[in-house]
Amino acid sequence: MPDFPLTVWIVIAGILGLIVGSFLNVVILRLPARLDAYWRQEAHDVLGLEAPAQTLPPGIVREGSHCPHCKHPLAARDNIPLFGWLLLRGRCRYCHAPISIQYPLIELLTGVLSAVVIWKFGPNWAGLAGLFLTWALISLSGIDFRTQLLPDQITLPLLWAGLLLSLVHLFIEPPASILGAAIGYLSLWSVYWLFKLLTGKEGMGFGDFKLLAALGAWMGPMSLLPVILLSSLVGALIGGALIALRKHGREVPMPFGPFIAIAGWVWFVAGEQLWHAYMGFTGMR
Repeated sequence: MPDFPLTVWIVIAGILGLIVGSFLNVVILRLPARLDAYWRQEAHDVLGLEAPAQTLPPGIVREGSHCPHCKHPLAARDNIPLFGWLLLRGRCRYCHAPISIQYPLIELLTGVLSAVVIWKFGPNWAGLAGLFLTWALISLSGIDFRTQLLPDQITLPLLWAGLLLSLVHLFIEPPASILGAAIGYLSLWSVYWLFKLLTGKEGMGFGDFKLLAALGAWMGPMSLLPVILLSSLVGALIGGALIALRKHGREVPMPFGPFIAIAGWVWFVAGEQLWHAYMGFTGMR
């Protein structure tokens, strides 16, 4: 790679993150709709029924961006990450309908987290892998928050990537990666079935098992307990805030995937520092 100062690489990562964040918005909004259409088609095929004529939702790559209200294609200047939304003042240029604040938030979040990853790991293979993990976790969080779905199309490649990266010892060794994946999956799988046997209800989805397994593959089994504890804390804080602000009813199920993703990313970037801080706070050195 070019011999730029680290500050330059951090800025480049932030700009790249803004651009990728715009694409992640497309993934978050379009992937669940495409999957739902494919599942309906498969269900009709399995049952031997004639599928009703339907127009597939827009694809992730080929179809250009358009206003979800008036369906007018967006101009290139309207698609500038973050600044397009600001220049339009959050409204469609053509029908003046409000544009969801999700778009600039995801772009800004992706830019900031991408810059943090390069600041932490540097412009190297570890930094590149960290960007991939970050972008995947943002996509999964956005999809799960909107639809309570963690698609295999993202969780499974993330799991396999963690296992394969262990072969080159980028973050952890292969035995730790394999154990992390297995224990990550089985831990939440056990909680799921215990809760279902006791209450007759499903407390979480299978996608949560796969997501924690993927994080275990990237960071090893020793990361799993801190990630679960952190995710529970994050969930309590965010869930409590949403309920207090009356943005979320107590009886409405809340996805756990975004909290696992947040905790996993925090531990991936700052786990060592958090562990040393905890040890120092408790006097255990």
